[in-house]
Amino acid sequence: MSFHLTILGCSSATPTSGRSPSAQYLQFFDRTFLIDCGEGTQVQIRRNQLKLSRIQHIFISHLHGDHYFGLPGLLSSLHLLGYTHEVHLYAPAPLEELLHLQFKHSDTHLKFPLVFHAIDAKSETCLFEDHKVKVTAVPLQHRIACTGFLFEEKPGGLPVRKEWVNALGISPKDVLTIKAGSDYVAEDGTLYRNEQLTHPAKSPIRYAYCSDTRFFPELAERVRGVDLLYHEATFCQDLAHRARDTYHSTAAEAAEVAKLAGAKRLLIGHFSARYKELDGFLRESREIFPETDLAEEGKTWVL
Repeated sequence: MSFHLTILGCSSATPTSGRSPSAQYLQFFDRTFLIDCGEGTQVQIRRNQLKLSRIQHIFISHLHGDHYFGLPGLLSSLHLLGYTHEVHLYAPAPLEELLHLQFKHSDTHLKFPLVFHAIDAKSETCLFEDHKVKVTAVPLQHRIACTGFLFEEKPGGLPVRKEWVNALGISPKDVLTIKAGSDYVAEDGTLYRNEQLTHPAKSPIRYAYCSDTRFFPELAERVRGVDLLYHEATFCQDLAHRARDTYHSTAAEAAEVAKLAGAKRLLIGHFSARYKELDGFLRESREIFPETDLAEEGKTWVL
């Protein structure tokens, strides 16, 4: 499973009977990331038959409650379930103090190490990186410090043609050099060009999560060419003035960012509770960017 994104919540500040606050569960090359953790997130994880215990890294975009009020409960549940592996939390610095007070006054001593990584919301910095995946903070423009997150597959070597490897008896050591782009010289002196021995490299998977933010065109440069872009769309154009006043975006503005960025697909979410139906969001966005979907909870995208 390369990329498997499940929406756990798509409401804005106030939950509704059918929409929970922001949260997404991302499985990306055997790594499990939780992106934001609004109220009720752990219930949504269970409802969607996902595994709470698989979460290794949690990213919190900012400290408005609809993006983190579910976190103390989720961490407490991991504790009660006997979880012992490290959990890495990437969030604004004050969240560490908030969690400390919560656990101090409830006399909770987590059974697992909670490793806190403070985010600098003003700079585009690498938050997590291993041999397969990289996660970068993307500064946004909201009423308080807020970041988006860019998840990227790291480029690997060229995929080799197994039929050639088997036919020529190419050693594992030489396979590595071929994957890195080298030609191959057989024992009899025959030269085999790299393009004969490999398949064309596939484009790395890239996903951008853009949480609460006002519309600003410069964001498109930071998420250019992503396979999938999530961008908040709290309001439709009928309440564009509210979007401006509260540093949020409309569905049309989210679509404009996707268009400017050359994104392949757009997900819009963080819908205001004022709207009972969501068809208007989809209609307004698709007029500008046809490849738009609603990030409704329970829906899953696979890349």
